[in-house]
Amino acid sequence: MEFLEPAFMQRALLAAVLVGITAPAVGIYLVQRRQALMGDGIGHVAMTGVGLGFLMNTNPVWMATLVAVVGSVAMELIRAYGKTRGDLALALLFYGGMAGGVMLTSLSTTGSNANLTSFLFGSLSTVSAEDVTTISILAGFVLLVTVGLRRQLFAVSQDEEFARVTGLPVRALNLLIAITAALTVTVAMRVVGLLLVSALMVIPVAAAQQLSRSFKATFALAVLIGTGVTLSGTITSYYQDVPPGATIVLLAIGVFIALSLLAAPLARRRAKAAEQAIADCDARCVPATRRPTDDVNV
Repeated sequence: MEFLEPAFMQRALLAAVLVGITAPAVGIYLVQRRQALMGDGIGHVAMTGVGLGFLMNTNPVWMATLVAVVGSVAMELIRAYGKTRGDLALALLFYGGMAGGVMLTSLSTTGSNANLTSFLFGSLSTVSAEDVTTISILAGFVLLVTVGLRRQLFAVSQDEEFARVTGLPVRALNLLIAITAALTVTVAMRVVGLLLVSALMVIPVAAAQQLSRSFKATFALAVLIGTGVTLSGTITSYYQDVPPGATIVLLAIGVFIALSLLAAPLARRRAKAAEQAIADCDARCVPATRRPTDDVNV
């Protein structure tokens, strides 16, 4: 338990747990909506917020949160109304966010390329007590939304038209998903980094889907996988002196590969069991449906 002694590791592990829970909790809705790369785009936009934080000498996490929320709302509106030129508008938003972050950081007196790198790829030693407080507040809101409104969010993610017919506020729920994704990006950027956070939102969900067959089971297993890989990656980073973000993502990919290999024989067993059940049903049910007079009538 040597890794628990340094104060910065205690803060990093707490942040890792929060990231491991919140990222898959939001990512499951993005995967259902086929927006797996949305987190990556928000991460690019949040870089401008980090640069603004350095330039204005304020907390980069809060500034990145503000800019990421604005950017996510813009992305959702472009998705809904952008039509044919939506892809171009999103590309300009993504690349502009990245370029703006680099430029603003270079113009500031408190920021540097080293500071920006810690936000891009994560850094254990830079997680401060203030960052932990900020991350805890944002993670609490994200979990409140993703768990408390899971039925509504799932309905919108599966079929917007059906959700609209049932009376759900589809536009508001879509914006809420975008905002919670933006908050999750800023929650995770200190541990995983802005450029890798999208992987942590998607890969644990994809890994969980290899074994689970329901939304509830997928949600629980994805959160378990996310928490496991973030804690394992953080501890590994401490002992091996490797980047935490890259370590966490590679561990998540390893879990996905392992569960995929495990799921293949299970799927074959399920298929054989289903075929056998159908055959047994045919053997029992088909003769029972024939009437004694059928042969006479023929």
